[in-house]
Order: sequence, then C-alpha cells, then structure tokens
Amino acid sequence: MQVTVPSDVLIRELDGESVILDLNSERYFGLDSVGTRMWVALSTSASIQTAYDALLTEYEVEADQLKHDLCTLVEQLAEQGLIKISSEQ
Repeated sequence: MQVTVPSDVLIRELDGESVILDLNSERYFGLDSVGTRMWVALSTSASIQTAYDALLTEYEVEADQLKHDLCTLVEQLAEQGLIKISSEQ
C-alpha cells in the first residue's frame, strides 16, 4: 500500500513541527516532530512498509509500538482526507 498526498493538501513545517491543510475543506492537522518525520517518510516512500522500515532504523522504538503509531497516523490522515491510500503499482 502506498500513500499519496492530494494536490489540494499543503504542509508547512516550522521548527520541526508541521501543519497540514486541506484547501477544499479548510481542515488542518498539526504534527509534532515525530509525526512530521512519519509524514515525510510516508509521502516520499514507495510504500507504507518502506516508510515503516526506514523509521524503524531511525528511532529507538519497539517494532510493535512504531507499527501502531504509524497505522494510527495513517488512519487519522486518511479519515481527514489529507492522504489517499492506494495499492502499490
């Protein structure tokens, strides 16, 4: 599965934290520094699994905890329409 960012969604980073804005709905979502890193990994990786693998090497965290946190973030972003999840091509 792969994450893509719709063209009407903007992200702005400031001091390691980010705000994601959906221009159509005017909804926004704030991310702390770890959430911002997850966003970058998700939006630039070929798949969610690739993003997970990269994050697992960067952070000292239990694999299950990272999986839970990453899945929670993906679900929240998808529910808000800030990302789209598609099958890998």
